[in-house]
Amino acid sequence: MSLVVMGVSGSGKSTVAARVAERAGAAFVDADDLHPASNVAKMAAGVPLTDEDRMPWLREVGEVIARHQDERIVVACSALRRVYRDAIRERASDVFFAELDGSRDLLAERMAGRTQHFMPLTLLDSQLSTLEPLQEDEHGLRVDISGSPDEIADAILSRWLAQPPTDD
Repeated sequence: MSLVVMGVSGSGKSTVAARVAERAGAAFVDADDLHPASNVAKMAAGVPLTDEDRMPWLREVGEVIARHQDERIVVACSALRRVYRDAIRERASDVFFAELDGSRDLLAERMAGRTQHFMPLTLLDSQLSTLEPLQEDEHGLRVDISGSPDEIADAILSRWLAQPPTDD
């Protein structure tokens, strides 16, 4: 089963997903690396992406997961809306989502402390307004980000690896 660690910018997706992948002996992909240059330029300029910008990128995320169907893979990807997660699931079956959840203040503090990242703090509110938390019928869990990255990774691992494959 594949794992997508999801959430808004500053939630720790890349850090947590990399730790989960390392502990699970899984491949790791940061979906930020799959964005076309035009998306990165828009975000760096403080312009939110549209669904038209996101959909080709999300389909590529799903394709990358599908290419790893015979091995474990962990992907860090915002996947903020249900339709975005559905776009990933259309390409890759048996995906488990771990939503990183935290307060706006904590997220803003984390984003303000980052250097060398294209996503400016000014887009946090846009991301929070776009976020549609995981729904009950979606395969996954929500994890509070107030703990350490190791604690968050442990919480995700214990649930993800215990999951039987779905019938998707």
